[in-house]
Amino acid sequence: MMRFKGVMPALVTPLKEDETINVPVLKQLIEHLLAQGADGFYVGGATGEGIALRREVREQLAEETVKAVNGRKPVIMHVASADFSEAIALAKQAEAVGAQGISAIPPLFFSYDTDDVYQYYKALADSTSLPLMVYYNPAAGFAINAQIGAKLFEIDNVTAIKWTSSDYFGMMRLKDLTHGEMNIINGPDEMLLMGLSAGADGGIGTTYNFQMETIRKVYDSFISGDIESARKAQMQADAVVSLLFKYKTIPVTKAILELQGFHVGNAAFPMKRYTPEQKLQIAADFRGAGVQI
Repeated sequence: MMRFKGVMPALVTPLKEDETINVPVLKQLIEHLLAQGADGFYVGGATGEGIALRREVREQLAEETVKAVNGRKPVIMHVASADFSEAIALAKQAEAVGAQGISAIPPLFFSYDTDDVYQYYKALADSTSLPLMVYYNPAAGFAINAQIGAKLFEIDNVTAIKWTSSDYFGMMRLKDLTHGEMNIINGPDEMLLMGLSAGADGGIGTTYNFQMETIRKVYDSFISGDIESARKAQMQADAVVSLLFKYKTIPVTKAILELQGFHVGNAAFPMKRYTPEQKLQIAADFRGAGVQI
């Protein structure tokens, strides 16, 4: 099974007005991020708005992303859906088009217990031969601690977890409970250095879409043992993340990319849409934080 590592953008999904994929812009963004050192792509997750998009659009996104990356780096497709049969279909389609992995948040909304969540991931893992990355984000509702993560790791094909939590003690415990074998990827952009220090193999993040060079420096400096340079780069990245919290994360990320020349469109309805005047303020704010706009 592939071990994912390095810095991987949680890829923004370029959308047309009808909320279908803007394929030329998708290709443009992927080429740009590869040139800046992306080690892979996490596609159709929270940043990629997967759950907000129609199944046929998500299938188009998978096919076109894999085609554009063309085997140069891994593509991990997020496949979770409120309709579990759709999640299974998306997992199978991701494998059919050539993705290197699938991922899913836990089942949504209802009060699922640990056994329910175990069976959910087992059924997803059984539907494909691809490695499955559990997506842990406390905001999604179900709390995954180290013990639950280790239990899920016992499932064939469950090889990785995207740990979008500030509980780095929990991350370290999970690494210990799985004897260092679970492929742990840091989620919070503002704490990549902390995640790497706690044993993560890399990071997946939203701001990687528009500040890849800074994020790349955090990772490369840490790997080379230059912790002071890694710390400085993380502080630079965090100035941007702190500013991001003033806004709505996905809409403002798309606005920044638009300002950088990538016509990714608006976030899927009903997420916020910024006026031209607001975009001028966004440009001024993020330029002041060091983002190239």
